[in-house]
Amino acid sequence: MTTESAPAGGEATAFDDVPLNRFHLRITALTFCANYSDGYELGIISIALPVIAGQLGFGTVWEGLLGASALIGIFLGSVVVGWAADKIGRQRLYTYNFVLIALASAAEFFVTGPTQLFVLRLLIGIGIGADYALGPTLVAEFVPRRYRGGLLASLTVLWTVGYVVAFFLGNWMVALGDDAWRWLLATSSLPAVAVVLLRLGVPESPRWLLARGRVEQARAVVRRLGGDEAALQSLARIARAAADRPRARYRDLFGRAHWRHTAFGVVFYNAQVVPYFAIYTFLPLVLLKMGVGEEDTTSDGLLNLFLLAGSLAGLWFVAKATRRGLTIWSFAVLMATLAPMALWPSAPTALLFPLFLAFTFTMSAAVNLDQVYPAELFPTDLRSSGVGLLNGLSRIGSAIGTFLLPLSLDHVGFSPTMLILTLVLAGGLAASVAWAPETKNLALD
Repeated sequence: MTTESAPAGGEATAFDDVPLNRFHLRITALTFCANYSDGYELGIISIALPVIAGQLGFGTVWEGLLGASALIGIFLGSVVVGWAADKIGRQRLYTYNFVLIALASAAEFFVTGPTQLFVLRLLIGIGIGADYALGPTLVAEFVPRRYRGGLLASLTVLWTVGYVVAFFLGNWMVALGDDAWRWLLATSSLPAVAVVLLRLGVPESPRWLLARGRVEQARAVVRRLGGDEAALQSLARIARAAADRPRARYRDLFGRAHWRHTAFGVVFYNAQVVPYFAIYTFLPLVLLKMGVGEEDTTSDGLLNLFLLAGSLAGLWFVAKATRRGLTIWSFAVLMATLAPMALWPSAPTALLFPLFLAFTFTMSAAVNLDQVYPAELFPTDLRSSGVGLLNGLSRIGSAIGTFLLPLSLDHVGFSPTMLILTLVLAGGLAASVAWAPETKNLALD
């Protein structure tokens, strides 16, 4: 790999190649929670919104705002907390951000109007966004590079698990009575409380500690992870080399050294998640436009199974394929399966629905890269900021798409709406061909 294609790379270190141990699995498992919560929150709101709208009496504008509210919060949490974590450290923010999620989720039970619900879901999004900046950064900085791609990709699988659990649990709960949606929304507070307790005692990243000159604390963390003095010294050499460079500033993400990777990350991430969030937040409405009736729960269940199967298959693709190749080919397949819905919307459901199943499977597999690529694009002193920026901007795009989708279907129509989403995918393909670096097995600095 050339220097130009290795934006965050350095020499391979003993720390990068220590055997996988229980702590590596623990830090990954504890990072699952934000991804599970994000998928769960999107799943429950898509099911609860029609019931809530009927009870609280609001129209499509509020439906769009409530569907997008958590996404707006994720933008704020990712960008602000990502920047703060590079300045003050990852550990404290990583431990306590789920307190906000737990409190806001429990308070959803008591809402009496759409404004209150919007504010609470915004706060939940801020907590999830904070974890999106912190979790992949910590996993990337802790785990051996041989396992980094697979463990980071597994985070996205938990997003799909959360979404699928919400679908089945939500459809069961909303049928229990008029206030069942309140209990459904409040259920996300339970895992959040457990996360806060389980994260107590998680150490700071030794890479960040060394970058701040806190050698003894870094030594203790390295030993706790099964490394020895050689592992510490190999990290310290990279930290000293980084110290010889000027201290990175947030604006350096847009400077000569990093702008190409920042631009690629923003376009690639948005091109994936804008169609994903827009379509699956309002999945019953999209299926209805394809000719699948509301009473056809079999189709809904099949789509959720394809989401889960694609997410699991994506782990294999991430392990076997190059980052660049998987990105380019997944965009090409997504365009090929979505475009017929835009160009031939009156086609038989027997044709459109299998294409939509293929779209669902491919999208679910491809988004495994969302937790892998960003953490590999930037050096340690910009990693949390970069990951937070890409996550945050992707959620702004998702929020806009989620807000506009029901309005677009109502006022523009199904075919033009699907064409717009296909063009979004085309933009992702073009950016990937032009800018996507190869970062598989890259040694982080």
